[in-house]
Amino acid sequence: VKEITLEEIAEGRCVQILHVGPYSTEPESLAKLYALMEAEGLTFNGFHHEIYLSDPRKTPAERLRTILRQPVKEKG
Repeated sequence: VKEITLEEIAEGRCVQILHVGPYSTEPESLAKLYALMEAEGLTFNGFHHEIYLSDPRKTPAERLRTILRQPVKEKG
């Protein structure tokens, strides 16, 4: 590691989904999250980020658990 930075994220209102499976299938979970946003009249308020709950060195890909979190705001 050549450089480490510390950042504080003030997200406010968010929607999130627990993705279970390989990282390559995250777009399927994000599509569900975005559909919920549309149904609830919400729009993006920043970039989504991922919270990794499993160690990929020790966990089979099909059992990896990742929280996908998207900051949101009301449309309008």
